[in-house]
Amino acid sequence: MVHASAVEEILPADPTGHAGASLSLRIAVLDRDSGFLAVLGKRLERAGWEYRVLASSVAPETIVPMRLGAIVVDLAVIGPTCWEWLERLCGALPELGVVVCTGSSTVAQRVRGLRLGADDWLTKPCHPEELIARVESVVRRRRRLEGSTAVEPMLAGEVEIQRDQFQAFVDGVSIDLTRREFELIELLAASGGRVLEREFIYQRLWGYAMVRGDRSVDVFVRKLRQKLERVSPDWRYIHTHFGIGYRFAAESAGHSGSAIPAGALAPKMLVSEPSDELDLARA
Repeated sequence: MVHASAVEEILPADPTGHAGASLSLRIAVLDRDSGFLAVLGKRLERAGWEYRVLASSVAPETIVPMRLGAIVVDLAVIGPTCWEWLERLCGALPELGVVVCTGSSTVAQRVRGLRLGADDWLTKPCHPEELIARVESVVRRRRRLEGSTAVEPMLAGEVEIQRDQFQAFVDGVSIDLTRREFELIELLAASGGRVLEREFIYQRLWGYAMVRGDRSVDVFVRKLRQKLERVSPDWRYIHTHFGIGYRFAAESAGHSGSAIPAGALAPKMLVSEPSDELDLARA
């Protein structure tokens, strides 16, 4: 039985394991639904996962030392400040898999949560096995991303991309990127100048097929492009191929279409772009 105290001790993994699970994980579940937690706890124990229950909102910074692979969050537990909390969590732990599992919500609320950094979103009631499968999927994607991380940074124009730090720099100063924006620039920069289709980008970043008419990729590309142009105005990095997708190549702003090798980094003024807020009711 999982006890919903404020912060429970990590429960030991079931030594018998569970044939249906392929990953060994340490996760946290922020939820107060005792019935759901009891059922989920049994599934997690059979899966051989270590987990702890958080029955009240805790500061995202306190989650850092828990060394988690993923967290499952019911936004209703957090209340009116859930959006700010979610953004702080994703900012403090860019490598953490975040799955929202909460009550009924609107499309706009789900979009907002995903844009703030959540990796997946389930609506209650849901089956615990589906939740576990979603968590596994998120963690697998993140491990593949970590596995592709090279020791050497990627250099393009004035931008230096440090994949092991989840950061990009101009003249040694970090660019103000969200987690999703960093994943986007890393994916584009690693493509070797190839054009990546919107559907491919969406599937790699969100983990499932893009719904017809979804403009999430275009929104993130626009925001990333604006940030790059503000900190490195003499270069153009993301190029649009209309009706297809996007290509990443450092090209001098004065010589459009002519790729120029990365040169000496020049100091630039960094400007943080204001966040794109949605006026939504709390989850």
